[in-house]
Amino acid sequence: MKIVVTGGLGYIGSHVVVELQNEGFEVVIIDDLSNSSESVLDGIFSITGKRPLFEKIDLRERSRVKSFFKTHNDLKGVIHFAASKAVGESVAKPLHYYENNLHTLNYLLQEMEKMEAAKFIFSSSCTVYGQADELPITEVAPIKPAESPYGNTKQIGEEIIADTCRVSTNFHAIALRYFNPIGAHESVLIGELPIGIPQNLVPFITQTGIGLRDQLSVFGNDYPTEDGTCVRDYIHVLDLAKAHVAALKRLLQGNNTESFEVFNIGTGKGSSVLEVIKAFEEVSEMKLNYAIAERREGDVVAAYADTEKANRVLGWKAELSLKDALKSAWKWEKKVRS
Repeated sequence: MKIVVTGGLGYIGSHVVVELQNEGFEVVIIDDLSNSSESVLDGIFSITGKRPLFEKIDLRERSRVKSFFKTHNDLKGVIHFAASKAVGESVAKPLHYYENNLHTLNYLLQEMEKMEAAKFIFSSSCTVYGQADELPITEVAPIKPAESPYGNTKQIGEEIIADTCRVSTNFHAIALRYFNPIGAHESVLIGELPIGIPQNLVPFITQTGIGLRDQLSVFGNDYPTEDGTCVRDYIHVLDLAKAHVAALKRLLQGNNTESFEVFNIGTGKGSSVLEVIKAFEEVSEMKLNYAIAERREGDVVAAYADTEKANRVLGWKAELSLKDALKSAWKWEKKVRS
């Protein structure tokens, strides 16, 4: 079965491509290389023994999207990662986020509507919940006004997909609302390698640890949490990748009970920024240079998942720990800087 993975050379996308190929799927990657490198293909090949087909396409170019689907008219499904993804950057560049995350989704869905049986996995986010009223967060928690343009694009994206499913009988989709992916493949052949200054905590931690960054900023220590820092649900990227394969199989086997389903993908455990730093110091056996800074606009206080639905319905469960993920992230950082 041929599956398209947009943003497949990115951090999460590349790990999902590996899982798909290990499960016997034929993969075609679309990526514009704006936050990734074509060299990731070498890592995927080294791990799986198969090199996926790669097409460099900016999905904002509607004509290129139409041409791609005409050429690949035997597709069985699409897993969509290609999007801008940093909360802080989205606050500074809202129009870029609305164009890059929503126009591209529309163009993909317009072509998929023409397919005989379209199966779509959407890379969504726990940011759709905003600051949830209750923790852990279940899938029926209210969708709050977004705290950032990035979060808003995920909310609107889900609405676009739900509306498409409602009117297109041949279109079935699953949105995976995942929490905070971290870590790297155990082979250390692929991992998170942001271009420029990292926007996420763990790559900034590892880059500070290796000496690439002078100091890590902890954005706020006056939140209403146990140690005053933000709390998040950090999930190993390998566990996350397996969740995508489980969701895709559910659609391909026709086991979905609704045309549009949503699942939280996390560990079910919240960790504060200071707890993550302490765990990194333990696995790396070094002290990290960090300092408290002002709060960052767009951050919620705490978010961690209730994963019961994904555990029960998808037959999936996170198996790797925070320390497992930090160990792999640190091994990856040392490898790419060596």
